[in-house]
Amino acid sequence: MNKKNALTLILFIVLTVAGGNLVGYLSIPGAWYEGLQKPWFNPPNWIFGPVWTVLYVLVGIAGARVFIRERGGSLTRLWFLQLALNFAWSPAFFLMQRPDLSLVVLLGMLVTILLFIAKAWNRDRPSALLFLPYAAWVSFAGCLNAALWWLN
Repeated sequence: MNKKNALTLILFIVLTVAGGNLVGYLSIPGAWYEGLQKPWFNPPNWIFGPVWTVLYVLVGIAGARVFIRERGGSLTRLWFLQLALNFAWSPAFFLMQRPDLSLVVLLGMLVTILLFIAKAWNRDRPSALLFLPYAAWVSFAGCLNAALWWLN
């Protein structure tokens, strides 16, 4: 890997991890969230930070790979779209206190993630594979979001 590609990789990882952490910090769950009726499968709050950090690293690596291969191509655009939707979810859910709106955002994010995987499968299989745990977690998050909306 040359220096330019290494710098791109570092920047994409920093963008996703730092951006996700910033959005999370600005959207800290408060009394409203604590007062919600939770489904039986709601994980403990402490699990979200470590899981998202690992996922953001994987997403950042995939983003760097597709950016290096095809700057401005359809995979790069899908990558940035899923990240924008990802970063929009926490404010919609925690700040606006809108489980319904955040579920719409999350569904859009999941569709974008799945499109990324499908398009990357033949173009850059490692990037597609890096997105599989992300798709699984966002699917679970969608079930959790839908349950919170339904119960409350």
